[in-house]
Amino acid sequence: MFNRRTLAAVTAAVLTASGCAGTGSGSGSSGALDGILSSPGRTTYPFSVDNCGRKVTFTRPPERVLILNGTSVAEAESFVMLGLQGRVLANAQSYGVSDDPTMTARVASLPRRNLTMNRNFEVPAEQALALKPDLVISTWTGGFDPKRGLATREQFAAAGANTLVNPVNCALGKPEATPPEKKAYAGVSIDSSRTFLLLLGRIFDVQYKAVDVAHDLRKRVDAVRRAVAGKPARKVLLAYPGMAMMNANGLPAVMTGRITDDVIRAAGGVNAFAGRDRDTTSTLNKEQLASAQVDVLVVGVFSAKEDPAAEARALFDAYPQWSASRTRTYTTVSDGAFLGPLNAWAVERIAKAVHGVG
Repeated sequence: MFNRRTLAAVTAAVLTASGCAGTGSGSGSSGALDGILSSPGRTTYPFSVDNCGRKVTFTRPPERVLILNGTSVAEAESFVMLGLQGRVLANAQSYGVSDDPTMTARVASLPRRNLTMNRNFEVPAEQALALKPDLVISTWTGGFDPKRGLATREQFAAAGANTLVNPVNCALGKPEATPPEKKAYAGVSIDSSRTFLLLLGRIFDVQYKAVDVAHDLRKRVDAVRRAVAGKPARKVLLAYPGMAMMNANGLPAVMTGRITDDVIRAAGGVNAFAGRDRDTTSTLNKEQLASAQVDVLVVGVFSAKEDPAAEARALFDAYPQWSASRTRTYTTVSDGAFLGPLNAWAVERIAKAVHGVG
């Protein structure tokens, strides 16, 4: 499980940007997603994908996969959802709790191979290369940055390993990112999480499983969208007290933008800080938080040691002017508000608090 020091160093760069785009260089669309959902098939090898400007060719399904950290759990959870645990050689990702009660233990059961993180909280180049993986997955381009003590994509290629960046994050850690990559990075949605599942489905020749999982997740989110359609959108504040180290003023980490806003919209709400720039999480002060319109408080949970009910009470007492404080209206989420295959869990939970749906 990430420690607080880890989050302070790198979460702001990755979690607040979490999401996924198309199966190519990062410019995917919901139309492409619909196409794969409607016509899955068997993967014909060699199979190639344009990934962040690099052509990656698979001659067979990978069998020794190293999943890098990147303060993400999306990639590890996607492997679990697709039943690909047996292909994981080593996993550096984890999260203390999950909106799916079974997920934390399943991610924890993935092999770790006694990995030790470097000062950048990532797998050092020497350890990563020594494992002799045939595929290395990073949630962002920065996962292959030698300045962070990490092996480059070229080094892995020379050692016979393919590399893959979650396509939406091609622009993250890539100074020469293309306009499509920047657009994908800025336009994360719930669809993005499912698209990564479909990409894995093609790489590992489990397309039918990937389509089943992606379709089920979309069906659940669409059911909520229909149920809340036409209802007044209430203001929702999503705050992670356990990530307060991300805020310069020691406040709970208030999440806004990208996939966070999409999850809240799907649940029939509007982020209380919608439209604010991505620095809101780190710069928000007490006066701004006090003046926010908050109808529903969503307490984000990061660690199993946290007490979300106590955190909600503390926030209600600190900000009695909120409508949510007067009605004591709150719910909790954890990993479902970020990139990954559990967005439907978060949408359903928030919709119940916002409109009593579900």
